[in-house]
Amino acid sequence: MRRITKDTTIGDALKIEPSIIPILMGAGMHCIGCPSSIGETIEEAAEVHGIDCDDLMEEITTYLASLS
Repeated sequence: MRRITKDTTIGDALKIEPSIIPILMGAGMHCIGCPSSIGETIEEAAEVHGIDCDDLMEEITTYLASLS
């Protein structure tokens, strides 16, 4: 399985694991379906939304680890 990193685009991250949508929405990324956000990296989207990327990635990584 491919890893999701801060350099992964939102679109690719959702292809890898669509069930992270609630995490992104909960962090304040309510426009994850917008065409421009799909091409942004997680880090870029976090910056635009004023979200700490490291905290978000920790939450995503913890969640993904719980799936295995």
